[in-house]
Amino acid sequence: MTDGQQEFEKEYADLGATTQNAMDIAETSMDIVRQFVPDETLADRVRQKSVHSMGDIEFQHLIEFTGSDDLGDDEDAPVRAGAQAVLEEATIVTDITMSKAGITGRGHNCEKRKAIGNGAELAKETGMTRTAASVLELDKQGVYDGAIATIGNAPTAAFALADCIENGTRPAAIVATPVGFVKAEESRQRIREVSEEYDVPAITNVGRRGGSGLAAALTNELIHVAKDVRTDDLELDLTAAQRASQEDE
Repeated sequence: MTDGQQEFEKEYADLGATTQNAMDIAETSMDIVRQFVPDETLADRVRQKSVHSMGDIEFQHLIEFTGSDDLGDDEDAPVRAGAQAVLEEATIVTDITMSKAGITGRGHNCEKRKAIGNGAELAKETGMTRTAASVLELDKQGVYDGAIATIGNAPTAAFALADCIENGTRPAAIVATPVGFVKAEESRQRIREVSEEYDVPAITNVGRRGGSGLAAALTNELIHVAKDVRTDDLELDLTAAQRASQEDE
């Protein structure tokens, strides 16, 4: 790999570009997004990625940041916690295959796992959904402790994860954007409630929209933030207010 290719890999892994034309398109797209979304905090970066993923400028107002890390409970806390987990090579656990497939394999050394496919016997015995049973089965194995939990499709997976947190499980960070008309909005509200109560950092959205593509995109932004820290392009130990103040100087 040439020096130019290495630099290319470092800068654009978050958007998945692999050719010069794709790089140009990706950068132009994000430049347009930044015309409409602030670019001061780490939370702003997540908002930008949500807009880019959903193709909707107004979606930036639907992203919620809850929980806290060692620096406090400001809106950057879930992004800092997620990026730190990536730096520590935490496992990224998704609910379904689609969410897992959308998360980049570049720019990190985290294992990617999916919950679906586990807990088949529990689902059969209880009648609960396969995704809920899968989350409970992996939780029994301790998989979610210290992990990045990404839920993009199944509200029942979010409900199950919230129950696990109430029972003592502590993910490093959560990205939960399950989509749909049946309990999707309520499941994300439940995640926010346990996030606040037990200080588990979480990124969610309000409303009925969401999906695996959005969940993967937001998780990819955590990976990109971690890469920027690793290459000394970003300091992680700043609150949102401190970061915004630096941008204003």
